[in-house]
Amino acid sequence: MIVAALALLALVIMASVFHKINVPVILMSLMIGIIFGSDVTGIIHLDDAVMVKEVANVALMLILFIGGFSTKLAHFKLVMRPVALLATVGVILTALITALIFHWVVGWEFLTAMLICSIISSTDAAAVFSILKGKSLEKRIKTLSELESVSNDPMAVVLTLFIISLITGAGMSTTQAFLLFLWKLVGGVGMGLAVGYLAVYVFHKIRHLEAEFFYIYMFSVVFLSYSLAEVIGASGMLSSFFAGLYIGNKAIPYKKGLIAFSNILSFVTNVALFILLGLLSFPRSFVNIWQQGLILFAIITLVGRPITVFLLTLLDKLSLKEKVFLSAIGIRGAVPIVLATYPLALGLDPDHTIFNLVFFIVTLSMILQGTSIVALAKKFKLIVKEDTKAPRILELITVQDTNYEIVELYIDEEFYEGSCLVSDLKLPPGTLITLIKRDGEIIAPSGSVEIRPRDTLTVLVDKHNIDMIPVEILRSFVLKNIQEQE
Repeated sequence: MIVAALALLALVIMASVFHKINVPVILMSLMIGIIFGSDVTGIIHLDDAVMVKEVANVALMLILFIGGFSTKLAHFKLVMRPVALLATVGVILTALITALIFHWVVGWEFLTAMLICSIISSTDAAAVFSILKGKSLEKRIKTLSELESVSNDPMAVVLTLFIISLITGAGMSTTQAFLLFLWKLVGGVGMGLAVGYLAVYVFHKIRHLEAEFFYIYMFSVVFLSYSLAEVIGASGMLSSFFAGLYIGNKAIPYKKGLIAFSNILSFVTNVALFILLGLLSFPRSFVNIWQQGLILFAIITLVGRPITVFLLTLLDKLSLKEKVFLSAIGIRGAVPIVLATYPLALGLDPDHTIFNLVFFIVTLSMILQGTSIVALAKKFKLIVKEDTKAPRILELITVQDTNYEIVELYIDEEFYEGSCLVSDLKLPPGTLITLIKRDGEIIAPSGSVEIRPRDTLTVLVDKHNIDMIPVEILRSFVLKNIQEQE
């Protein structure tokens, strides 16, 4: 317990020290695992790949479900085609291009090269979200980057398991292999959607329960979606993602509370998983693979990923700078290292070469790409000024269905001039200003209170009237100024 406490404390301290240079939290988690592992301090010795694989499977199942649960289908409208292509065909194409070149340059047997390239073929959602969080990146490219990173993990999982089945299933014909791959995709998606549909139905039947039971119910849905798919020979990981995607895009009781809980659970799971994977690594053995690791990293980063991005976005109106940025943000993370435990646990990687290569590449990706991507966005002028007129939706905690939201609106001095009284506002029926924040103080919003530039208003409003709030406040400011001038 003391060691665990020290490891977590060290992580928090590292986050405090490095937060200004965009070091992803999962990279810091890896470093903590390495430091406390066998090759550095030797405090914890861990070499049980089978145990780590089982734990990592549960973590990956949760991460994929939460990724689907947090993905809004409405956001796909701007980027539907490129996201769909990059998250499916893009994963296969990236792996195939990289494997062919790696096989030619290094001389690895093609299926083995294809296995490791399948493992590292997806981008990391946790890294992308943590790096872009709070950054006013151009909306379309930010949405595209985030949604691709969320949705391409399932295909990497299916592709990796498919390549493993080809390596281990000597008697499998090409037709059988293709049909197996197709079934894992179709069966996984179908089972996920079926479980999601039933889960939403049950959600409404248990709405009278206390909020805590909804969290327990969500865990049961995750495990059920995964296990049922595995029973029928489909992809459990794909099923988990699509169950989360279906549920997350339906109106369910206590949804915002579940989203908040999911985000925390995803963060904690990623941290714990990467500390565990760091403990499993033996960095001293990197001396044997670092040259191959640099070659593979260079191929996938400078050739495989860019070719895939440029080919699959030919029909999309993306500038050259946007395509280069999208290629550069292909950061490797949690899923590749988890998938690297699969051949390790099956005895296909007896000398840990694949695991160490994947670990090395992920670490390199986090350091080089993770810390430079914001600077690249600034250089390409993809950082835009955020429109502070738009209300920011906060969390309204309720187990009942409601059309109301709590929003926060900043009165930006760039757009608002002068002042107006709360009583001057003609807000939509049912709208209530609950508090005003000004210079670090909270002000009760009675009718005689002035609203001034640089104030932050918290408003309870019907979701259909959210866009009317800044319009009405701006109108009231303008009218007050005209009255004062007269």
